Amino acid sequence: MFDAPAPSIHLQRTRGRAAVALGASGRLTGLHQSGSAKLFLPRIHSDVPEAVFLNTAGGLTGGDRLDYAVELAPGARAVATTQTAERAYASSGGAAELNVTLTLGAGAALDWLPQETILFDRSALARRTVADLAGEARLAMAEMVVLGRAAMGEVIGEMYLADWREVRRDGRPVLVEPLRMTSATLAAGPAVLNGARAFATVALVAPGGEDALGPVRACLVGALPDGVEAAASGWDGKCVVRLLAGDALPLKRAVAAVLDVLRGRPLPRVWQM
Repeated sequence: MFDAPAPSIHLQRTRGRAAVALGASGRLTGLHQSGSAKLFLPRIHSDVPEAVFLNTAGGLTGGDRLDYAVELAPGARAVATTQTAERAYASSGGAAELNVTLTLGAGAALDWLPQETILFDRSALARRTVADLAGEARLAMAEMVVLGRAAMGEVIGEMYLADWREVRRDGRPVLVEPLRMTSATLAAGPAVLNGARAFATVALVAPGGEDALGPVRACLVGALPDGVEAAASGWDGKCVVRLLAGDALPLKRAVAAVLDVLRGRPLPRVWQM
């Protein structure tokens, strides 16, 4: 990580935790909110409940910590997202922490679809997403990262991102994705981002998930916005898609197209494009 200066005084830091538990019928069985982390359960005209997380602090900086959790009973179905993009601002010392815990009972199905994370210059973020799936539970997940807002002329000179994604089925890891980016990564050329300002991973982990590869690749050929690069792979109950773009909006549209193939249902209403 870059050498962020230590704060000269003790600064107040954000703390927040939001957690939701749903039963097989969609009934709320548990709810916790504290600090800057809030949770909404909007009324929707669908048979699938929707949970929307919100950080009322408006963003994260060094020393902040947020914890989000979703727990689904066996057979439950839900969609979880964030109300808006998360923002990681310049750090005056240390990294902000964001921890996401997803727990799915046997036969449960969750779509974890947070909106994009925007990293500002000199930001430092450590994010950890861990999903525990039981039996034949199904998880679709998307993560989008934007390196500054192109429309605002923002340029990232220094940054740090440690992003750990892990999916376990019956206690056994089936998808583990550690990512570490620093200022040096931004200049690493074609082997890394090759000048892209936004990137995303979309994954489906489900019995027979690899069967989605053909339709997803067809989508990547025929439905991607201009300026987006993408590739997909499928194996052992997984379909994983990687995407790169020059800015957030074309990336988000491309992610939406892929999710339409994998999910076959509308995106959460809070998604703005």
